[in-house]
Amino acid sequence: MTEGVKTRARPATAPRRRFAWGRAGYLAASLLFILLSVFPLLYALSSSFKQGTGLFSPQLWPAAPTLANYTGVFAEQPFAQNLLNSLLVASCVVALSLVLSLMAAWAFGRVQFRGRGVLLMLILSASMLPQVAVLSGMFELVRAFGLYDSLAALVFADLVLTLPFTVWVLVTFVRQLPRELEEAAAMDGVGVLTLVFRVFMPLLWPAMVATGLLAFIAAWNEFLFALTFTLSTEVRTVPVAIALISTASGFELPWGRLMAASVIVTLPLVVLVVVFQRRIVAGLSAGAVKG
Repeated sequence: MTEGVKTRARPATAPRRRFAWGRAGYLAASLLFILLSVFPLLYALSSSFKQGTGLFSPQLWPAAPTLANYTGVFAEQPFAQNLLNSLLVASCVVALSLVLSLMAAWAFGRVQFRGRGVLLMLILSASMLPQVAVLSGMFELVRAFGLYDSLAALVFADLVLTLPFTVWVLVTFVRQLPRELEEAAAMDGVGVLTLVFRVFMPLLWPAMVATGLLAFIAAWNEFLFALTFTLSTEVRTVPVAIALISTASGFELPWGRLMAASVIVTLPLVVLVVVFQRRIVAGLSAGAVKG
């Protein structure tokens, strides 16, 4: 009996040890991932408070922190106006992308018509082309419409980057909605726009928040179109304004002001992710469950 008890007790310790080692490995991998993700932002934040030889100091927090880099960013150029321009462009791009992609997602997900698959593949292929490949054609369109050196040109150009992605994501979610909703709305005599914006849109809020935030980040960080389609300082967005900081000071690169500008540009995105993190997770995980 004693030997039998011992032989039954031995296998019970092995899973516990494997579980302990697995949990320790998971925690170590998580800490490494957090360190690699957060360290660049911490380094930029630390460098933004340094000046002179302090920029080359290995200390994470400066011995004598200063706000001179932040004041210098706003003093040497209209950086506040550039921030407002980026906010206006990104907000307009997100609003137009969600409205247009929601109607397109309903058409692709619910309406049966010839060539639907080919058209959807063409929309996806538009997002595969690099920006340089469409730059000359976009420039001709912007100049033909008289939008050069205006924020409207950036909104028009950034839609090329965001629309294919938002359409494809929302089509997946629209296909998962139960058809009983559509049938009940048709029995009540509901129109197409009412069906899309009053019935479907409340159910798609998590997906729309997730795709809208990704579209906002893409429009906020867009550089090539903003550099090509704008000329005056008052119309530039923050990526171009940050790139021109290095050329405004001659041969010496102002690392402190560059880091300060990078922190200022990154903070709004961090705030948006923190505020909408629950809806983002819900939107990204809902696509894995078929409703």
